[in-house]
Amino acid sequence: MTVNKKKFPPCYGDLETVFPMGDAGLRQSPESCMPCSYKTQCLRKAMAEKGGVSVREEIVDRAYASGRVSFFERWSRKKALSTKKNKQDNF
Repeated sequence: MTVNKKKFPPCYGDLETVFPMGDAGLRQSPESCMPCSYKTQCLRKAMAEKGGVSVREEIVDRAYASGRVSFFERWSRKKALSTKKNKQDNF
């Protein structure tokens, strides 16, 4: 029986490496990730982990600050994200 194990780069799935905060306060993938063949699945893995919830909270806060969501919508989204984060902590 053969197991298909891929050799991922050491940065694979590390949120702060593959989706760091930029100078303007927004997250973006660095140029060094662009030629990588694992870029999309790496970013998905990073966002699926605990750090991804924090990124989603940042998005909700920016939307509220810009007036795109109301106070109650922000509260509802943050509550759902908090619940998701607590569930991830328990596993």
